[in-house]
Amino acid sequence: MHFLNNLINFKKKNNVAPYRILLVDDHQILLNGLRSILDQERSYEVIDEAADGEAALNILKQQDIDILITDYSLPKMDGLALTRAAKKMCPDLKIIVLSMHRETHLVKEILKEGIDGYVLKSDSTKELVMALEHVVDDKTFLSPDINKLLIRSLQYEDETKLFSDREREILKLIAKELSSKQIAHQLFISERTVETHRRNMMKKSGKNTTVGLINFGYENNLL
Repeated sequence: MHFLNNLINFKKKNNVAPYRILLVDDHQILLNGLRSILDQERSYEVIDEAADGEAALNILKQQDIDILITDYSLPKMDGLALTRAAKKMCPDLKIIVLSMHRETHLVKEILKEGIDGYVLKSDSTKELVMALEHVVDDKTFLSPDINKLLIRSLQYEDETKLFSDREREILKLIAKELSSKQIAHQLFISERTVETHRRNMMKKSGKNTTVGLINFGYENNLL
């Protein structure tokens, strides 16, 4: 079977048959842009498009698809559920998630499902083409920014221990838009203590704004 797969890959790489792609996104403008990009690549052919996960699964039942490129945020069924169902239906299907999400816990959860590539919508066309080249060679491709995100998370044995229990408690209240005075009143501590915890969290996270601190909290599963 491995020999047969290698033979199929060899033929496709030599333009005997392009890789058949299914695009999934609920924004038609993005689908049009992706199709335009892939139409310039002779090794790939966009066979069909779907605006939601259920439609994508129906297409997979009816057509021979090599690569699924999907957004994470979809109506009816998110990209994670689609990935699970698609892999169960078509074990050899290559899946690339093309998303705006860069939260560490979310990326890790999706990677556990065995996806073959994760590309950010903010990446260039070059990254998407590189992702395709990697997955057809049975390699995994991660956006450079996602790689940095995962490496940073590995700096801590347990991400939830990055901040102390008290700091996380204060961070949750900051995320609810409470002022330092309100937080101090609610936790029965001084306003100066709240500000000290805030400065410590900013130092640990490398952020210098409240918005940046809150985003860091969500990205690292601290909220």
